[in-house]
Amino acid sequence: MEWINYVSYFLGGIFLANAIPHFVSGTMGRPFQSPFAKPHGQGLSSSTVNVLWGSFNIAVGYVLVFRVGAFDLRCTGHVLVTGLGAISVALMLARRFGRFNGGNSPVPARQNSGEGHG
Repeated sequence: MEWINYVSYFLGGIFLANAIPHFVSGTMGRPFQSPFAKPHGQGLSSSTVNVLWGSFNIAVGYVLVFRVGAFDLRCTGHVLVTGLGAISVALMLARRFGRFNGGNSPVPARQNSGEGHG
């Protein structure tokens, strides 16, 4: 197996993990940060833009993982490298998007349930 295939699998894992928040937010009808917002990566894009961006990431991830080399789900090395790409970008995105969505605080944001307030 050539080293370039492992690079492709790592990058494919990055694209596949990046697809998740965009595609899910978009299909839920929620705006979410994207590279197309102003300012880039900080402002919110529409749910439609996020579905399209998530779909693009899925397509690129698919090509990088399943159309380069001979990816085998039973090969620990292939799965490990792809998973490392996914986990690395997921941790980076959790920190980045957490700044905007309250996910970086160990204490959850206080929610007003309306109970006991008069």
